[in-house]
Amino acid sequence: MKAIAIHRYGGPDVVEYTDLPDPKVGPDSVLVQVRAAGVNPVDWKVREGRLDGLLDAHFPLVMGWDAAGVVRAVGGGVTEFAPGDEVYGYVRKDAVEHGTYAELVAAPVRTLARKPAALDWAQAGGLPLAGLTALQALRAVGAGPGDTVLVHAAAGGVGHLAVQLARAFGARVIGTAGERNHDYLRSLGAEPVRHGEGLADRVRALAPRGVDAAVDLVGGEAVEVSAGLVADPARIASVADFGVRARGGRYVWVRPDAAGLAELAALADDGRLTVTVASTFPLAQAASAQALSAEGRTRGKIVLLVD
Repeated sequence: MKAIAIHRYGGPDVVEYTDLPDPKVGPDSVLVQVRAAGVNPVDWKVREGRLDGLLDAHFPLVMGWDAAGVVRAVGGGVTEFAPGDEVYGYVRKDAVEHGTYAELVAAPVRTLARKPAALDWAQAGGLPLAGLTALQALRAVGAGPGDTVLVHAAAGGVGHLAVQLARAFGARVIGTAGERNHDYLRSLGAEPVRHGEGLADRVRALAPRGVDAAVDLVGGEAVEVSAGLVADPARIASVADFGVRARGGRYVWVRPDAAGLAELAALADDGRLTVTVASTFPLAQAASAQALSAEGRTRGKIVLLVD
C-alpha cells in the first residue's frame, strides 16, 4: 500500500510517501480502505517527537488517527461490520506506528462507527478526533440546557464542532475568535468575541454574571480568563493545558469511543452538526497539509484525500 511514513522524528523533511506492507487484521479489527484522513495538530507533534514521553513509537511510523473509508475485510471475531460498510473512526492505538495516513488501515472495532450519510468523505474524515474531543470536553463540564458556555478558539477544527454540539445540547454559546471569523461563528449559532487582552470584559458585556462553563482549546491565558468567569472551577475543561487541574478544572485527552462516534453521526444525519473543511490535500502532500495545520489559523478542518 501507499502510505505517509517517517523513519525518525523531525520536521517536514522526514515525511516520506512510500510503499509499505498491507496491515495485518487482528480478530477484533477490520481492514479499512481509507478514503479520507483528517489532519490534526497532534499528527505533526508526533512527527516532531513531542509525544515520545507518552506513547511508544515504532518506525517506520505511519502518522494519523482519523479515517473514513470502506471496510474491505473483517477479523474472525468481528460481528459489528461487514465488507462494503462505510465507516469512520478515531483509530488511536496503544502505540504509534500503524496510522491512517495510508491507503489501508487495520482499525479495532472499538474505534469505529458507521459513517454519517449526510457527510461527504472529506467531512467524515475530519470529524472523529475533533468531534470526540469536543463531545468529551462538553460532557466533562456538564454542558446542557440553559447553560452559557464559553468556547475558546471557537472557529478551529475542534471549536466549530464544540459550538454546534453545545447548541444541540441546548446551551447558549459565546465563542472566541479573530474578527474575520465572527460572521462564521454567528452562522453556527455562537455569539463571537475577540480573543486577546480584555477578553474577560468583552465576555461580561454579553454575560454580566459570567458563564456557566468553559471549554479551552488553546491553553495559557484562556484558562486564567475562564477561571475568572466560571463560578464552579470543575466546569472548566481544557484540551491544551494541564495547568487547568491546579485550578480545579478538567484536562481532557480524547479517547476512542464508538458510542460517541455514533452519537456524532446521528447529529450530523439529523442536520444539527456539520464539518467545515478548510482545505484538502492528496495523500502524497501530507507534509504541506501538516505545515498548514501548524500555522494554527485554519477555520475548520484540513483533510487528506486518498485515491
